[in-house]
Amino acid sequence: MTVFQLALIGYLAVLTILAIYGAHRLHLIWLYKRSRRPDAPPAGRFEELPVVTVQLPLFNERYVAERLLDSVAALDYPRDKLEIQVLDDSTDDTTEIVRAKVDALRAEGVDAVVIHRTDRTGFKAGALENGLQSARGEFVAIFDADFVPKPDMLARTVHYFADPEIGMVQTRWDHLNRDFSLLTQVQSIYLDGHFVIEHTARHRSGRFFNFNGTGGVWRRSAIQDAGGWQHDTLTEDLDLSYRAQLKGWRFIFLKDLTSPAEVPVDINAFKSQQFRWAKGSAQTMKKLLPRIWRSDYPLRNKIEATFHLTANVGYPLMVVLSLLMLPAVQARATIKPGSLDLIYDLSLFMLAFVGVCYFYVYCQRENDRSFWDRIRFLPALLAIGIGMCINNTKAVLEGFFGIDSPFMRTPKHNVTAKSADWKKKAYRGVRSFLPAIELGMAAYFVVVVFVALQNGLFAIVAFLLLFLAGYLYVGWLSLFQRGLFTTLRSLARTA
Repeated sequence: MTVFQLALIGYLAVLTILAIYGAHRLHLIWLYKRSRRPDAPPAGRFEELPVVTVQLPLFNERYVAERLLDSVAALDYPRDKLEIQVLDDSTDDTTEIVRAKVDALRAEGVDAVVIHRTDRTGFKAGALENGLQSARGEFVAIFDADFVPKPDMLARTVHYFADPEIGMVQTRWDHLNRDFSLLTQVQSIYLDGHFVIEHTARHRSGRFFNFNGTGGVWRRSAIQDAGGWQHDTLTEDLDLSYRAQLKGWRFIFLKDLTSPAEVPVDINAFKSQQFRWAKGSAQTMKKLLPRIWRSDYPLRNKIEATFHLTANVGYPLMVVLSLLMLPAVQARATIKPGSLDLIYDLSLFMLAFVGVCYFYVYCQRENDRSFWDRIRFLPALLAIGIGMCINNTKAVLEGFFGIDSPFMRTPKHNVTAKSADWKKKAYRGVRSFLPAIELGMAAYFVVVVFVALQNGLFAIVAFLLLFLAGYLYVGWLSLFQRGLFTTLRSLARTA
């Protein structure tokens, strides 16, 4: 057996694991279809509305802080029952902006306060825990800086807590700037899949699902009973969610109630966000998966939690798959047509289309989008997902092996209209060496495509081009949007 044939076996082995995760997406759609109905109303109602504290964790959010405070102050909830905490860890003029806005709101009779920290211990988790110590609410709503909650958000969620077993209510994220660019369209589709299909399927089938860090309401005693906000992972929301559910608290997901927010317009900001989520998920997996399997919950809950918490393992596997592509293609050219030929082609087809594409097409159908809107972004969806693999693989490996790295926030720019100019604004995603690797992978796939064409493997060229396009797009846009090419042009003109 040649080295190329061994590489092909390894390629098929990795593809098999990825296909299992693809099949799991089909299972989630099946669970979703079993419970496809409007949200159930609350089991009871409060005779007297409880006090709710709204926590707004901020760090350098000069462009969106006022918009957030305006939307929260407009919540349709009795003012004597509503407290607003601005948990401000900012190091720029955001602090002055929010202090001035809070002073104006207080003059209008709104109970609002700024809690400013100069020591960012625990980052967002630390800010939330710090604010909880002085909060007067029995229930706590949380909104990140890029959110614009609807006026009826609290009125439509708080009565679910009339059931004393309910610990958290999560609303579905909507996207203020979905149509801004190809990148924001793709991000919106990714998030729709997570919320519309995954959350609904898990919640209504009795599996674990998670609070998403924002756009939800917690029972304060559930947070405390689960051990409070902890900052040993970068996904404090995912960590607390599982700890609370393992304590017996029940969660509610409201698919029909949306909380609008922005998605990043800068790919480097998107990469920072995805890095944090992927690394935090790996950390949470290490921390809690053994505890989940030791719990008394049914096997179906444990299996679903395993798929959920290990989903990001797919990124390192995709990198391995990419690296094995050239020797696998060369080996494929030496094999006579037969059963292995069919397995190779069908496996790739099943992975790329049946698992992933059907999942997102079905999700967009549930969002009442046209057939054209359901399918036209699929190539970009697949390509960008592949292109993000280098970034997210680094995150998963750091999380799994306990490697420390700086906390990377997601910059927000208050960009909702296509004509908006955000490139001159402050805040950018973290720069790194990864775009060079991504462009190197794109160059590698130029060779792979050439070898495939040379050997007459025309059936797989379209799939290889997705890899090429994904790595090229993510790597090039990462450099372009951080201004590297503009800087080089300026230097060339002055030389």
